Parts: sequence; structure tokens; C-alpha cells
Amino acid sequence: MSSRMSAAPVGLPTENRPAETGLEAASQPQWRFSPYLTYALVLVTLVSAGLVRYRLRDMPLERDEGEFAYGGQLIQQGLPLYKHLYTLKMPGTYAAYAVILGLFGQTPAGVHLGLILANAATTVFVFLLCARLFGQLAGMVAAASYALLSTSPSVVGFAGHATHFVVLGAMAGLVLLLDALETGKSWLFFCSGVLLGLAFQMKQPGILFLVFAVLYLLREGRTNGWKGLPRQMAALLCGSALTLVVVCLLMWKSGSLRDFWFWTFSYARQYGTNASLAYGLEQLQKKAAAVIGPAAGIWLIAAVGLTAFLWSRRARSQMFFSVSFLVCSFLAVSAGLYFREHYFILMLPAVSLLAGMTVACATEALLNRTRSRAVAAIPILIFVVAVASAIYRQRDFLFRLDPIEASRKVYGFNPFPEAIEISRYIEANTTADATVGVLGSEPEVFFYSHRHSATGHVCTYPVLVPKYGVALQQQMEEEIEKARPEMLVFVDDKASWVAFPNTASTDEIMSWLHG
Repeated sequence: MSSRMSAAPVGLPTENRPAETGLEAASQPQWRFSPYLTYALVLVTLVSAGLVRYRLRDMPLERDEGEFAYGGQLIQQGLPLYKHLYTLKMPGTYAAYAVILGLFGQTPAGVHLGLILANAATTVFVFLLCARLFGQLAGMVAAASYALLSTSPSVVGFAGHATHFVVLGAMAGLVLLLDALETGKSWLFFCSGVLLGLAFQMKQPGILFLVFAVLYLLREGRTNGWKGLPRQMAALLCGSALTLVVVCLLMWKSGSLRDFWFWTFSYARQYGTNASLAYGLEQLQKKAAAVIGPAAGIWLIAAVGLTAFLWSRRARSQMFFSVSFLVCSFLAVSAGLYFREHYFILMLPAVSLLAGMTVACATEALLNRTRSRAVAAIPILIFVVAVASAIYRQRDFLFRLDPIEASRKVYGFNPFPEAIEISRYIEANTTADATVGVLGSEPEVFFYSHRHSATGHVCTYPVLVPKYGVALQQQMEEEIEKARPEMLVFVDDKASWVAFPNTASTDEIMSWLHG
């Protein structure tokens, strides 16, 4: 069996595709790929990435993972999030953690096993999306690129950040959107909207992928006539809106709707405008270099893809999709202008798609010029070298370091390994229904010790945002005094207190602590 790489834009019904694209597909020589070989290579990619992640499954949780894991515990116990855990994060990732902890156990290994599955599923959707647009070779390259880039310590890829779950929902939604555009079925547009809405429920910047879907749908309507567009757009937007409606209803039922809205919208807006443009540009320059460096070859191949529209009809046929997808992904990374390493995960599917497009289009162009498979294979060889170079440069982390060493390599002397020992001490020396206070941003302590926080402020980062700082510090103090925790933990580490450039004074809470 064999399948031909199609040059036609997959998002369009066959009868509406441009004649030029069909002629090109008929006239240009193309490599044929056995579906069995294609799927085997994708499977090898998934297994290889999974085994590397599995080796480091016991890596201590960092702060975000600890917060999500503690939130997952609260959900399993039937306790409303925003009453017991004050956070600007959307509830979707906490719900995902609750499922993961239920399936794989309440340990770091359990969290990371769930992440292995989420990462593998995203890799499959990246393959499907790119293969539909640019052919199977492009899909295989994109899948390998995403699996490697998202596993890199340069984007903190081993940690179960919300960004992993955002791209999972977004990629699934976009694949379904292409199916919907081919068939015209309203229910597929609706389901695509639900998945894209779930991406937003994982983290606010996920809304940018819905924006991209709307723009692409509008572009398709303009190209193929506006008939049917209102129905398709309505189905897409209703599906995405449904996720927010359901979340709001659940929050209302639990009595935490007002708290949810304050933290995820009002407070999040203040947090997202805290950084200046100058700070953002400085962070972008510094963090982008660190993110790109270990796999610079793959990023360079993707950058070449931005010129492919000049020399490849296949690339030109999907220029709007590729460029607007990249722009929306970058805007998602840019939210708040913090440019933290794991934010770049939101951009990796677009980068991987460009890399796949570059290799496939360059291979096709060379084959068309020379009719020599050996010459045409040069882009594939260059990609293989880029992958090998990226793996070699990160070999210690990927293959040698143990989980504790790997944590030190990525996070320095942040007290993530120590949090495990402290939590064991707390669990052994407090009653099962005790509360614990942590002055610092180490929510993993609550997760490990299986003890509730004495305050909804499980991290001190939020109480240092200028507009709300003093009031939130006083709220934290009052709740701790009222709960009378059996143990109080003070984290004497600046990294556990300061996470953004402009912070409120800590005088209030320090005065209370020493008073």
C-alpha cells in the first residue's frame, strides 16, 4: 500500500480547491510513502520521547506542578478550587491533574506519567495537522520536531505545565476544524470549538488558538464564498463558549463564582499588565536565545520555511495558515510580557509545522529539478543532523542525570527536592486533619504531605502584585491566624517570593511574621 503526498489545501472541499494546486499535484514528481512506514516512524518517535521522560518520571515537582497537583487533590475531595486555593490560573489544568492523579497515583511519577500521555497525544495531532496540510513527510518531520522540542529542558519540557495541556486541546481542535471544513458538518465545527475552548480553560493565552481558528474560517469563507459561513462560525463559537458556561455553572454551584471571576479575570488582568514593554523585550531576547540554542538547527529549518512561499507552490497554498498560526502562537507566548521558558511550548506546534513544511517542500522542489532521489534527500539529511545535534547537546540531561540531578540542572538550588523531605516530616508529625501554613511559594508541600493549606494563598507570588499586595497579605495573615495550623513553614529563598519585576513591599507580612 502507498499514499501520495497531496498538494491541495486540505481545509477545502475538493470541488472548491484552486485548479492551480490540482495541476501542480498532477505534474510534480513526489515520493510515495507506505502508511505502515509512516506510522512506524511516528510510533518510534512517541516511544523514544516517552522512554526519555519515563526515565526521569521521579523528578521532584516544581512550583506550578505542585500547585496543580494540590488543586487536583482538592477537586478529588470535592472542595471548590477558588475557595481553598487562590489562583489566577484557569481550572482546566487542575481538572486534568485530578484525572491524572486518579489514574497514576499521587506522586511525582504519577504526574509525569500523565504528562507522557498528554505529550504523545499532542505529537500525534501535530503529525495529523501537518500531514493534512503538507503531506506525510512533513507530518513525520513535524512530529519528530515537536517531540524533541517539547522534551527539551530549555522549555522546562519535563514539567507538567498548563502549556502542555493548552496545545493538546488546540491541536486536537485544529485537526477537527480541517475535518469540518472538508465535510461542512456543523457538529464537527461545534466539537472543534469545544476543544479550542478547553485550551482556553487550561490557560488564558489559549484563547489565541481560537482567534486563529476564527481568522482561518473567515479566510476560507472569503476564498470559497460566504455561503454556510454564518452557520459554521456560530457552531465553532457556541462550542467554545459552552466550555466557559459549564465552568461558570460549576463555580456557581460550588459557591465560588465570584472568587473564580476575580482571580482568573480581574486579578489576572492586573498580573498580565504588570511588566513593562522594555522588560518584556529584554526577557524575550534573553529567554529566546536560551530556548532556541539547544535545538538551533530545527529552529533554523523552521525559519527557512518562512521563505518557502517564494519558491514553493505547496507552501504558498497554505501561507495564510502557516503564518497566522505562527503569529497567534507567538502572541500566546507573549501574554504578560514575561516570556518564561515554558511559555514557549505554546509556539512549538507552529515551529514544528514550519520545519515539516520546509523539509517536504524542499525535497519536492529538488526532486522536481533533478529527478534524483539522492539529491532530493538532502533536506531530510539536514533535518536528521539537526535532530542528532540537539540530542547530543542535551545528552547529559536526557540520558545520564538522575531525577534529583536533573532538577538541580534545570532549577538550580530551588528547594524542590528538599520539599519532599520537609513534607514527610510534616506528614509524620501532624494529625491527618491538620492544616499547614507555608510562607513562600512551595505548594508542592501540601500535595506531598496530604495536608490542607491554612490559607487559600498557597503561593506568596500573588500577594506581591502591587495593586492588591497589602490587602492580600493581610487576608493571608488573618486566614492563618484563624486556622491555627499545626506547622508553619518559612521559605528563606528569594525565588520563592519574587516572580515578576514590579512587586509590592513584603513589609506587611514580614512584620506580622516577626511580631
